[in-house]
Amino acid sequence: MKNGHNYYVYIVQCSDGKYYTGVTNDVDRRLWEHNTGFNIDCFTYKRRPVVLKYDEHFTDINNAIAWEKQIKGWSRAKKEALFQRNWKLISELAKSKGEREKK
Repeated sequence: MKNGHNYYVYIVQCSDGKYYTGVTNDVDRRLWEHNTGFNIDCFTYKRRPVVLKYDEHFTDINNAIAWEKQIKGWSRAKKEALFQRNWKLISELAKSKGEREKK
């Protein structure tokens, strides 16, 4: 993958409710691959069908990969706030549990 093109970080929800986060240069093709079982070794293979919950466009693959890695470290609640683009809640969830309980 090269810089200056179209890349997407995406999150799909699997049939068992789990989330899968990935990077692609073609969201429609990637969803097709997930839902048809294109790769039997893929996390989503036994969790089909999947539904797209989020995607974000990037022109720099390095930025896309960095965002994917960051999201993969997030809690389920934080990912669900991302689906709603609720940056206030994301910021609140980024605080430690102790910080949140002080309020």
